[in-house]
Amino acid sequence: MHDIRAIRDNPAQFDAALLRRGLSGMSSEILAIDEARRARILAAETAQAAQNAASKEVGAAKARGDEAEFERLRALVAEKKAEVAKLNEEAAEEDARLRDILMGIPNLPLADVPDGADETDNVEIRRWGTPRSFDFKPVEHYEIAGVKPGMDFETAAKLSGARFVLLRGAIARIHRALAQFMLDLHTTEHGLTETMTPVLVKDEAMYGTNQLPKFAEDSYRTTNGWWLIPTSEVTLTNTVAGDILDAAQLPIRMTAHTQCFRSEAGSAGKDTAGMLRQHQFEKVEMVSVTTPETSLAEHERMTRCAEAVLERLGLPYRTVVLCTGDMGFGARKTHDLEVWLPGQNTYREISSVSVCGDFQARRMNARYRAAGGKPDFVHTLNGSGLAVGRCLIAVLENGQQADGSVDLPQALHPWLGGKTRLTAEGQLV
Repeated sequence: MHDIRAIRDNPAQFDAALLRRGLSGMSSEILAIDEARRARILAAETAQAAQNAASKEVGAAKARGDEAEFERLRALVAEKKAEVAKLNEEAAEEDARLRDILMGIPNLPLADVPDGADETDNVEIRRWGTPRSFDFKPVEHYEIAGVKPGMDFETAAKLSGARFVLLRGAIARIHRALAQFMLDLHTTEHGLTETMTPVLVKDEAMYGTNQLPKFAEDSYRTTNGWWLIPTSEVTLTNTVAGDILDAAQLPIRMTAHTQCFRSEAGSAGKDTAGMLRQHQFEKVEMVSVTTPETSLAEHERMTRCAEAVLERLGLPYRTVVLCTGDMGFGARKTHDLEVWLPGQNTYREISSVSVCGDFQARRMNARYRAAGGKPDFVHTLNGSGLAVGRCLIAVLENGQQADGSVDLPQALHPWLGGKTRLTAEGQLV
């Protein structure tokens, strides 16, 4: 949500920011609705004052026996009352129009975000690790011999259709171990508070983190009105919805491991093989709530938290800053972490870490108060720390051996009961 006062004060700047997003200027339309709304509010206040004044005089006219004046004033009170109701209704309609249009406008990019149309214009800012040299042709995760017994797409399709997977045995355990490893790293070393959240939420929560109204088709809704969360960004961020926090409480840093659900609308034909793009998946999410002055530093900190997971697992990656044309709807700036997948011979996204400024806070009415100050909107940030399924893919592909076995990262061994390898037969040893 955008600050209407900022648009009033500098419409040209607002339109210029939208142009960087590939959108035409909208300030004229917004300000016309805003002016109509304010005009009706002012007219309603004027009519209300006339009604109040007339109401005070009605009794006096009756007391002095002036029936004509009494009837005139009574009629005036009724007229003004109806006028006030009509003007308030019209103001509410204009307010709803303004809210709807503002709800559909993406966040404005920060000045240092690179301009661009799509992912080809993203800018790499650093790279870690060297992709392994194989003395055989590496294959994708689902083609590794040791993986096949524990990664069952056919049974999942029988149960649920396309873009689902059933994990068994060693693969299920490695998947679980990865999530536990991430949570323990974030809570013991990165200072995040582990949180267990619902995966079903009300409309208000989805509006708060900008999944609604624009992206309803990307999520699943139950028949009784709940939404299945696309990520626990929704639940974690909305824990402060409607609150006025004390500045001393900030920053609030949270992490959660949850099931996530996405319809993958618009992704037909993309990543149909394997478990790279699923309708149901698991993610360890990170969310921070900060003051405006500290949010950019927090963005860098959260990016390092996500990078640390990949580094501990020995997975080569690169960090890119997304251009204006590839950035998400609610973000002011986004860092993507792309992990090396030898089976595809390319880097693929495994985490997005975004700073949203006060964009979500305005939608949620989430504020804080410094000592002696007025309430101000908090800043919110979110990021994957990491997507568990994609991390499983990276671990399997980077550790694969010529005989179909997989050497597992040393950092993961304690969460696997000391097991270090997946055999070509699909057993942990």
